[in-house]
Amino acid sequence: MQHQINQTKLKLSPIVQSMLRCPICNSELVVRSEDSQCINSQCQALFPHKNRIPILINESASIFSIDDFVNERKLYFDLSPKNQFLETLKNLVPSISLNLKAKRNYEQFSKKLHMRCIHPKVLVIGGSILGKGIENIVENSNLEIVETDVSFGSRTTLICDAHNIPFADRSFDGVIIQAVLEHVVDPWCCVEEIYRVLKDDGLVYAETPFMQQVHGGCYDFTRFTFLGHRRLFRKFEEIESGAVAGPGMALAWSYSYLLLSFTTSKFWRKLIGLFVRITAFPLKYLDYLLIDCPGTLDAASAYYFIGKKSQKILSDKELIKLYQGAC
Repeated sequence: MQHQINQTKLKLSPIVQSMLRCPICNSELVVRSEDSQCINSQCQALFPHKNRIPILINESASIFSIDDFVNERKLYFDLSPKNQFLETLKNLVPSISLNLKAKRNYEQFSKKLHMRCIHPKVLVIGGSILGKGIENIVENSNLEIVETDVSFGSRTTLICDAHNIPFADRSFDGVIIQAVLEHVVDPWCCVEEIYRVLKDDGLVYAETPFMQQVHGGCYDFTRFTFLGHRRLFRKFEEIESGAVAGPGMALAWSYSYLLLSFTTSKFWRKLIGLFVRITAFPLKYLDYLLIDCPGTLDAASAYYFIGKKSQKILSDKELIKLYQGAC
């Protein structure tokens, strides 16, 4: 199916455009101003661009369709008008969420990237909006950042599904996937794709929740324990891992969703959200005391992993020896 959309210059740099591949067969693409087409004579898939952003979706292997993005249908993010009074009140009270490690982790990630090369290329999966603590990465002029998502946002440069990342093998020095793997249907497949597009010894930074309730509605599928998260990245040599958000935040979220369970009314849920902020936000500050405690690894709200692409696969017998909790 062809989609006629008038376009100008793409948001992707010429170098990144040359790295693009067909998400269906992984062949090279002819990138034009209005669309991209696979050069494989057996495929010849056509992918439209919108708002200077290529839409590279393998519709046969994705829960999304190209038309979802051509027609800008509401998907994960709720862009409907908000109650300004409630939003103003909400912004006066601290959030119940607290990420204690992301900023430090990204600084370490950036340093290790620059030890590999002068001008690293970094793929951000789920990058339509800024993640917690990522400012050090996106503001670094020595990094070439490619921010992808399955949603148009202020930072989106490419629409793609992480199950079929439309880039050539060994394209990137680093990949960031923060608070995304819970929202993909097959996180193991997505990590395999991350492994494929990373250069040899390339780095990955991931954050994924454990003790968090459903967020994102129907686009929320999976949670991981500390060891479950490590196994997900079993083809990577660990540099560092641990809790990024602790049990205090997990308790605040549980309290919030206990109250939200009483109603499906959007208005009342917004009021409850405001009430929870006022009454529960102090709980997250317990994590300053708990974040590095062994017991936190059994009760954390979310974990992080920094790893290097490796030829060695972590065995399950080796995996269970890595348990560091308190049980």
